[in-house]
Amino acid sequence: MIGQRDTVSGAHFAFTDRWGGVSAVPYEELNLGGAVGDDADAVRANRELAAKSLGIDPARVVWMNQVHGADVQVVSSPWGDRPVPEVDAVVTAERGLALAVLTADCTPVLLADPVAGVVAAAHAGRPGMIAGVVPAAVRAMTGLGADPARIVARTGPAVCGRCYEVPEEMRADVAAVEPAAYAETSWGTPAVDVTAGVHAQLDRLGVRDREQSPVCTLESGDHFSYRRERTTGRLAGYVWLD
Repeated sequence: MIGQRDTVSGAHFAFTDRWGGVSAVPYEELNLGGAVGDDADAVRANRELAAKSLGIDPARVVWMNQVHGADVQVVSSPWGDRPVPEVDAVVTAERGLALAVLTADCTPVLLADPVAGVVAAAHAGRPGMIAGVVPAAVRAMTGLGADPARIVARTGPAVCGRCYEVPEEMRADVAAVEPAAYAETSWGTPAVDVTAGVHAQLDRLGVRDREQSPVCTLESGDHFSYRRERTTGRLAGYVWLD
């Protein structure tokens, strides 16, 4: 259920795998995405199971309506009855409020400054990485008192640069914005490495405490992959402060 988990000075980071939930094929088992065609009751049950396994209140998790952009929302509470906004990063200074990001090949980015008490979750697909969603999230964090030198960054399971094949023109366009994302597949064709691009952006911002998941979602049968399966579930990354 929880494939990776890490705690640094009261900041918690966690990434799910696909197992331990109640969703049926093709979303088996722990699909946490509510907009991929899965049964809504199954998604609610899965979100409760995942949150409780982490020791957090399911009602205190903030989700996003992700649209592959660079907009950021600062939050202090769950949405409740309010519409979930179309953003690709959320930031909070509210301790105990968990922020969640959904992925199935894109790079989930979790950020925390435990000293300032500020955390962020960002969804960095190829378009969002190019648009600068991660730098935008860091800027929103600094606006709440965070210091990039103190920020801890964790990126979760995502399609790797050896597998993310793209047309040559697309690779060139991406590399023109973020050279670190230039990649080649293991079979010698043009590719993009979104996670490498994200880490390069964080490095330029002064974020030094960074770790990257070794999991490639396309290669791992324990994780959802849109590129592999098309109709499939979504993984989640969670970040929160004690």
